[in-house]
Amino acid sequence: MKKWLITLFAVIGLQSAVANAENVFDHSSWNALLQQNVHLLEGGKASQVDYQGFADDKASLDAYLKTLENVSQSEFDGWPKNDQLAFLINAYNAWTVDLILTKWPDLKSIKDLGSFFSSPWSKEFIPLLGKARSLDDVEHTLIRGSDRYKDPRIHFAVNCASIGCPALANQAFQADNVDSLLQTQTQLFLADSSRNRLNGKTLELSSIFKWYREDFEKGWKGYHSLEAFISHYASSMSLPDSVKTALDNKKVDIKFLDYDWALNKKP
Repeated sequence: MKKWLITLFAVIGLQSAVANAENVFDHSSWNALLQQNVHLLEGGKASQVDYQGFADDKASLDAYLKTLENVSQSEFDGWPKNDQLAFLINAYNAWTVDLILTKWPDLKSIKDLGSFFSSPWSKEFIPLLGKARSLDDVEHTLIRGSDRYKDPRIHFAVNCASIGCPALANQAFQADNVDSLLQTQTQLFLADSSRNRLNGKTLELSSIFKWYREDFEKGWKGYHSLEAFISHYASSMSLPDSVKTALDNKKVDIKFLDYDWALNKKP
């Protein structure tokens, strides 16, 4: 009997250790805020954010941001890659909401928070990993600038609080869901014909693919061209086989659509 109990406790302890190893940082409070204040449209192709809801529960948002702030660079460096990436994506999105709330409800676009001399993305208001950072720093230095992640799908995860952006997911990224959620967000964005579509023989794509084209051509999954990346997701866009073949042969005309910077707010 004693041996059986010892074995049982050992198994439970091992399962607990494995579960803890899956997610070294707890983003459940951010997940709860997203569940409450992000409303999905068209099956998740787009989303609207209830910024007033976030404002009404600012204490919870502040508490979550404080947990992010308390992580040291050395602690972060010791985490597995997926924990790091989930942490940075959530940090970007949570502090973007926090930035919007500084002028809510008196703004129509995140661009209203910038000036002629400084964009909202260059404001160093984020206390993260031991220094004051900007949203640009989080996205372009910590995520895109790192040789560790190299995943172009992050462009469909970080959210710039605008209608033209990929939908803000209504769940937090965690180590154990980061790959599957990145995949889902990518598929949903490409399936949204208001942002990406075939118009006659011309492929009309979001300007994200123009601004960050190099990220889609760095060899992720073996794809070294934007055409190859789009071909990989041809089914998400419901592209006919003839267009997929043309993409594979780089014989498709591509046009980049104007970006809608209006706030992705709940009406």
